[in-house]
Amino acid sequence: MHRRTISRRPARRAVALALGIAAVTALPLGLTASAEATQAKPAASAPRTVTGSPSDSVTRIADFYGAYIDAQSGPADGGKLAAELRKFYIHPDYLKKLVAWEAKNHADGVLRAQNVPVRWTVTDNGTADYTEVGITLTWGSGSTTSTTKLVVDMTRDHRIINIGTKGIGGK
Repeated sequence: MHRRTISRRPARRAVALALGIAAVTALPLGLTASAEATQAKPAASAPRTVTGSPSDSVTRIADFYGAYIDAQSGPADGGKLAAELRKFYIHPDYLKKLVAWEAKNHADGVLRAQNVPVRWTVTDNGTADYTEVGITLTWGSGSTTSTTKLVVDMTRDHRIINIGTKGIGGK
């Protein structure tokens, strides 16, 4: 008796193709609209992820600047949130120096300006005994942007001890 061999691969391919077509045609409208919007805006690629840790000083400085800028540019609360953020993140001894700098320069000592930036970047400068980061604040929009570069130093117990154009190490 002769056995007849039948390949099941074409059948599997047909099922996979049918399932694929069904999946594509069953996409929710929101997903297809989202895909069209993504095509219209090539800069909007994959979702961004931001990670941090409360034990990481660079994360803490980035968190402070993000929250502080939000507090300064958000709904007016009389500066209460910004003041509380300063108390929490900035060492009390340095906070006194910061307030004196502000009185002398008529500007916000954390931002070293009279207005609020539209964007900020925090970069670890790599120090051993304390954390030193570079802060780049971006002002304006379009072709009229400018940046300010600051250095922020933080102790191992996560308190800011310097904000300026140079770090405590002289950089």
